[in-house]
Amino acid sequence: MRLALFDLDNTLLAGDSDHAWGEYLCQRGIVDADSYRARNDAFYQDYLAGSLDVHAYQNFCQEILGRSELPQLQQWHAEFMRDFIEPIVLAKGEALLRQHLEAGDRVVIITATNRFITGPIAARLGVDTLLATECGMEDGRYTGRLTDIPCFQEGKVARIERWLAENALTLEGSYFYSDSRNDLPLLERVSHPVAVDPDPTLRKTAAERGWQIISLR
Repeated sequence: MRLALFDLDNTLLAGDSDHAWGEYLCQRGIVDADSYRARNDAFYQDYLAGSLDVHAYQNFCQEILGRSELPQLQQWHAEFMRDFIEPIVLAKGEALLRQHLEAGDRVVIITATNRFITGPIAARLGVDTLLATECGMEDGRYTGRLTDIPCFQEGKVARIERWLAENALTLEGSYFYSDSRNDLPLLERVSHPVAVDPDPTLRKTAAERGWQIISLR
């Protein structure tokens, strides 16, 4: 069985769900818009530059989970899906997912964005297997702190290697689709690395190494 690994943000989506969640919180007045947006935007610029402190960022964006009840979070997320995610789902991305599923490949979304945000998005896209940055939980509610290895940069490699071992699978013949320089460590491990609407650093690397470059926009 071949694996088809997909990044989520700016790959299957025409935008970043992590940053969009922060914008949703600001627009709805759930957080102080000025201060939260400034920090959220700064973290996003660090991400684009490949210099994100993922622990600091995740503890910042997960803090709201720790001080909110689950029913409230679920209501917010449903609104977020409707107003922020549905408009940026890429039809060509959905078609590519279907192509791999119909070919009998095992499709996996592997994303640095946390599971609270991305779990419903993966379900919406019809993908059963999601590797994401994990959110701590105790006694049935979120702690507001990340747990496990963040699924980011080299952490994506660590998380996929652990998952492969648990499922007796390998990366032989595998594909990985991503837009981001942050995914170079995993792109270098798969059989078929594919740059999707790539950032400048990934586009340059893909061109130099003869990797496929596609657009789903």
